[in-house]
Amino acid sequence: MTIQPRVRDELHALRDQVRHLRGGMVASADGMVIAHDLRNIEPDALAALTAAAIGVAKRLTEATGQGGFEETLTRGTHGYVAAYAAGAKAVLTTVGGPEINVGRLHLQARQAAERIGALVDEAPAADPS
Repeated sequence: MTIQPRVRDELHALRDQVRHLRGGMVASADGMVIAHDLRNIEPDALAALTAAAIGVAKRLTEATGQGGFEETLTRGTHGYVAAYAAGAKAVLTTVGGPEINVGRLHLQARQAAERIGALVDEAPAADPS
């Protein structure tokens, strides 16, 4: 059984819980899309960029003695992009408008990332989605 529908359900629930959340994506740590709920954003490109950003964030936290990567937040003039570790094998990336409540996003996305991480980490290795 593929985990993609279950992960997509988590993404839809997250969008329902956080106002001004434009969408989300779950990708493997190496940048392969598992599931997404994005409009007007190319998921494969976002997955690749997220993998690169997470690589830098991991080095940054390790070099400063802050431990393993957990999350990163980028603020742009038109909103936010946040990425959260989702278990040992995946990352949850969210895209929100400038009006988003970042505290609420962190609260809900951290919980979603934990559930998604459990789904992805428990999936059979042969299941590419």
